[in-house]
Amino acid sequence: MTTAFDPHDLAGTPLANRIAMAPMTRSRADAVLRTPTALTAEYYAQRASAGLIITEGVQPVPEGQGYPDTPGLHSREQIAAWREVTDAVHERGGRIFAQLMHAGRIGHPDLLDGGLHPVGPSPVAAAGQVYTHEGPKDFPAPRELTGDEIREAVAGFAAAARNAVEAGFDGVEIHGANGYLIQQFLATGSNHRTDEWGGPVENRIRFAVEVVRAVAAEIGPDRTGLRISPANSLNDIAETGTEELYPALLDAIEPVGIAYLHVLETRPELRPLVLDLRKRFAGTFILNPATDGPTGTESLALVEEGVADLVAYGALFIANPDLPARLRAGGPFAAPDRATFFGGDHRGYTDYPAL
Repeated sequence: MTTAFDPHDLAGTPLANRIAMAPMTRSRADAVLRTPTALTAEYYAQRASAGLIITEGVQPVPEGQGYPDTPGLHSREQIAAWREVTDAVHERGGRIFAQLMHAGRIGHPDLLDGGLHPVGPSPVAAAGQVYTHEGPKDFPAPRELTGDEIREAVAGFAAAARNAVEAGFDGVEIHGANGYLIQQFLATGSNHRTDEWGGPVENRIRFAVEVVRAVAAEIGPDRTGLRISPANSLNDIAETGTEELYPALLDAIEPVGIAYLHVLETRPELRPLVLDLRKRFAGTFILNPATDGPTGTESLALVEEGVADLVAYGALFIANPDLPARLRAGGPFAAPDRATFFGGDHRGYTDYPAL
């Protein structure tokens, strides 16, 4: 019987176990250069015993930034700084993918340089507010992307993927979940377009498919992953026809042969859809399961049952840098300090002890 502590071949990348560190924004990048810091390198290196680390969301282009002090992968300085992170992880035997996250309409001009403005498939503002250095501010209506700009956004993902490989990452995860740009194209509530990028399902999945194809062509499908979160309402997403939408998306990307699909299961009742996606996808299947609280030891059984090849853990990895060892031992588990999740210094970041 396969367990979560057995090794796994991720499209040619050997993983020591089947426990993934889920991507989690921490907002601790350099405020000017948007580069990871020495603390970032220490933070990820401490967690190198994960079978696979997936980084916090990294903006592929400047206008893709959605939150304060998040890192990018679009400048030479950022590539060099990320190399320090990947080297530190690899020195401890870990594997690390960069999550490429274009926030789209989720953001604010105050967070962007050079007069940039958040963009989206349609000029529909998300309800809610985003934190800025001056405090919370309402999401503005995004500037609608033109057809040429959509192609440029696709190229931006591919360029950032190339930068990630140059920075030493083992691969990249395309963020198609949680209400950011790719899901904004998928969802009818945020995509009101009547051209080839909107309307019927085959048009609304087009942006996601083109990004997957472009990234895979740039760095190889064996280094490419995709994260999705069917029926996720985060960031004011209104998604219709989920049961038709995601199978169509998987059928469209299946010929590309990407390394993995990472599914965030937002509600337990979506498990039948998750199982259907699992059957449709030939590569490695990573599941961030729906749970009442932080994902715990009970979710390890998902690997034994064949529901997933890897299980992704989020909050527990913040407070337990040696989480795989603790999961194997059944605990104990430290509780994360939510007050230090976003921004700040080493406190709540690199000062959680290992067993």
